[in-house]
Amino acid sequence: MLTTGKEYIKAIINSYSEIFFLHGYLPGIVLLLSTLINPNVGLSGIICVLSAYIFARFIGMNKDFLNSGFYTYNPLLVGLSIGYLFKLNFLTIFFIATAGVLAFVITFTLFNICSYYLRLPVLSLPFVLVSSMAYLASSKYSNLFVNSFYPHSFFQFLENKFPLWLTGLSKSLGAILFSPHVLSGLFFLCVLAYISRIIFFLSLLGYFVGTSIIGILSGSFYQAFQDINAFNFILIAIALGGVFLVPSPKSYFMAMLAVAVSTFLLESAKTFWVVYGLPVFTLPFNVISLSFVYVLRLVGYPYLTKFYRGTPEKTLDYYLSYLLRFRGTQRTLALPFAGTWTVWQGMNGQWTHKGPWRYAVDFVISDEEGQTYKAQGINLEDYYCFKKPVLSPVCGRVIKVINDVPDNPPGTTDKERNWGNTVIIYDERGFYVVVSHFLQNSIKIKEGEWVERGQPLGLCGNSGYSPQPHIHIQVQLTPELGAPTVPFSFVQYVNQDQVYNANQVPQAGERVTPLYPDKALEAKLSFLLDEEMTFEVIETGKKKKETLKVKMAPDGTFYFDNGKGKLFFGKWEGTFYIYRIEGKISPTLKALFLSLPRLPLSYTKGLAFKDYLPMEIVFEGVRKAVINFASSFSHSLGKVEGHYYFISPDEIKGEIKSMYNKDIVTYLKLHPFRGVEEIKIIGKKERIILRRREA
Repeated sequence: MLTTGKEYIKAIINSYSEIFFLHGYLPGIVLLLSTLINPNVGLSGIICVLSAYIFARFIGMNKDFLNSGFYTYNPLLVGLSIGYLFKLNFLTIFFIATAGVLAFVITFTLFNICSYYLRLPVLSLPFVLVSSMAYLASSKYSNLFVNSFYPHSFFQFLENKFPLWLTGLSKSLGAILFSPHVLSGLFFLCVLAYISRIIFFLSLLGYFVGTSIIGILSGSFYQAFQDINAFNFILIAIALGGVFLVPSPKSYFMAMLAVAVSTFLLESAKTFWVVYGLPVFTLPFNVISLSFVYVLRLVGYPYLTKFYRGTPEKTLDYYLSYLLRFRGTQRTLALPFAGTWTVWQGMNGQWTHKGPWRYAVDFVISDEEGQTYKAQGINLEDYYCFKKPVLSPVCGRVIKVINDVPDNPPGTTDKERNWGNTVIIYDERGFYVVVSHFLQNSIKIKEGEWVERGQPLGLCGNSGYSPQPHIHIQVQLTPELGAPTVPFSFVQYVNQDQVYNANQVPQAGERVTPLYPDKALEAKLSFLLDEEMTFEVIETGKKKKETLKVKMAPDGTFYFDNGKGKLFFGKWEGTFYIYRIEGKISPTLKALFLSLPRLPLSYTKGLAFKDYLPMEIVFEGVRKAVINFASSFSHSLGKVEGHYYFISPDEIKGEIKSMYNKDIVTYLKLHPFRGVEEIKIIGKKERIILRRREA
C-alpha cells in the first residue's frame, strides 16, 4: 500500500511539472503548494488527477508509463478549472472525478492520433475540450450553481504594491494554474528562474511582446496588462522558444513571431467564446504552437527538438554536443581501398561534383610532392593508383556491373560513357552506392552477387569521364546511373596528421588511411549484461567505493548504472561511444565520460582523436547556468573540446578545453581483460582518481 501511495504522489507532482514542460519533483511540489492557496482549486486538481490515474491503472496501464505526469497533466488542468468555478462538496467531487476520467480518455486518444498521423504533441487540447464541456454542462446543473459557486478574492491588496506590468505578469502566470493572483504568480516566477533561466526569460519576453502588441492595437496598455489571458503568450513563447525548438536567436525570433500572430487569435476567440460564457482557456496557445511546429517540421526546420531532456538548458547542451560529436550521416561507408590515398575532388568540388551530383568523392594516390604519377605521367602505368585494388565500401547486393569501357589515355576523357566501368551496390539500409572508373574487364563480381565490406571489386582504372586514374564514389536513392546524389560519410579512418575520424567526410587534398578493428581492444570494451565494475573513488581526499552495473534500456541501449545515475554507451562502426548521462552525475560516471567519451577500436601509436563534451559534465552551479543561458544566444559559447591520444595500446591521455579556461587533464588505463583499470581527472579545482577493485 505504501508503494501505491508513492505512485499516486509521483503522478500528481509530475503532472504539475509537465504543465511548464519541466521534469522533476521540485517544480511540481512548489507549483502544487501554490495552488493550495485557494484550497478549492488545489484540492480539485488533486482529485481530478487521482481519478484519472486510478482509472488508468484499473484498465491495466503500466504505472511507470503514467508516473511521468505526461498523461495526467490535462486532467489536472481540468480539475483546477472546475475548482476555480465551484467550491468542493459531494456534487463537485463527483463532477470533478468524472471529468478527470473523460480528460484522460481524450488525452490518450488524441495523443495516439496526433503522434501517429501528424507527428505532433497533444499539448493541452484535451483540457480545452473537457473544461469547455464541463463549463457548458454545469450551466444546466442548477444545484452546482446554487450550492457550489463562490466568489474569488485572494491577495487583492498586493496588486497595488507592485507596478502594473508586474501585477499583470504575475496574475497571468498564476492563471495558468487557475491561481490568478499576485502571490502565486511570483511563486511561479521564482520557480522558473531557479529551474530554467531560458524559460524565465521566454516567459518575460512572450508576455511583454504579446501585451505590447495588444496595447498598441487597442490603445490601452492598462487593459492589456489587466487581461490574464496573456498567459497564452507566455506558454507560446516557452513552447516554441525553448521546448519544441532548440534555444537559439532564430528560435527566439520564431517564438515572438508566433506570439504576435496569436494576439489576433486571442482577441477573436474571446469575442466568440464570450457568447457562451466561456473563457478561451489555452486555445490560442494550442492552435498557434501546434500549427507552427507542424509547418516547421514539414519544411525540415533545423532547430526542431528531437529529444527534449526536461529543461531547455539540458536540451540545448545535448543538441550542441550531439551536433558536434556526430557530424557524419547514417549512410556510412568504409573507404574503398587499402593504404593511403588522397582526396582529389571532394563534395561540392570544383569540377564535376556540382548540383544534383555534389555528394561525391574522388580518390587518387599522391606522393610527398603531391604528384599523382611518376616520370612524365604520359602512360597510365605512371599513375600510382592505376590497377590498385578497389574494395567494397558496404555490404550489399550488386545490382549493376559495367565492365567493357576502354581506359582513356592520360589527359583525355570519354564524354559518351561518363561513368566508365561501374559497380552499383544496394545497401539494405535503403540506398545505392556507385563506384566508378574501374579498369576495363577488371571487375570480377557479377550482378546479383552479395558482397561484404572490404571485399575486392576490381582494379582502379581511367574509364569514362576521367582524365587520370581515380576512384569515384557516390550514394543515391535510386539505381539509375546519373541519379541525384545524397549525403554520406566515411567511417574509421585516419588523416595525414594521425587524427582519427569516426564518421566524417574528408576534404579535398586530405590524405586518408582506413583503419581496421583491433580484436583485443574491441574485446576490452565489450560489456555483458549485469557485469559489474567496482572502483575505489578518491575525490578531494575522500575515499569511497562505487559499483557500476551494466544494464539495458528498453530501446536496446546499454548503460552503466550506479543506482542514482545512468551512463549510456555503445559501439558503432568501429568506435566505442559514451552517448549521454541521465540522473545524478556521480564522480565515477563523470570521470568515465570525461576520459572516454569515444575511443577508436583500432590502435596505432600516437593516434589522436577529438570529441566535444556536454557542459553539464564539465561545469557546475552558477557558472554552468550562466554559460548555458549565454550559449542560447551564440552556440559557439557552449563548445567544450576534448583532445585525446594513445600513449600505449591500453593507455589514453586527454586534455579538455573551453573558452572559459576550464582545462582538465585526463588519463585512462584499460583493464587487461575487460573494462577500465584506472582513471585520473585533474583540473584546477578538482581531482578524481578511480582504481578498479574486486567487488
